[in-house]
Amino acid sequence: MSNENPPADHVISDNDDSGIPVEENIKSRSTWLRLLFMVVFYVLATVTSAVLSVVVVLSFFWVLFTGEKNSQLQQAGQVIAGYLYEIIRYLTFNTDDKPFPFGNELPSADSDD
Repeated sequence: MSNENPPADHVISDNDDSGIPVEENIKSRSTWLRLLFMVVFYVLATVTSAVLSVVVVLSFFWVLFTGEKNSQLQQAGQVIAGYLYEIIRYLTFNTDDKPFPFGNELPSADSDD
């Protein structure tokens, strides 16, 4: 490919006012702060997933040995699931609201079913 015919996805326009220049994004304090929070929430999600694994195993053995569901474990699972959902939404840029402990409150165990 020659420089005269750049690929269609690399179209260069002199009067492109559609967005903020990359240099401003790179120098933006809020972008780097977001990265810091994303790393923290990724670590929290990893730890929370491990806790969820324990709740899942305990729930299974509870049902296995008693034949009944444990409401405290169900509520714990509901809270953990809600918290992981909020973290994932933040990590994937679906929301700018920071999850607990830096923003929103911890989700409640109230279920919709």
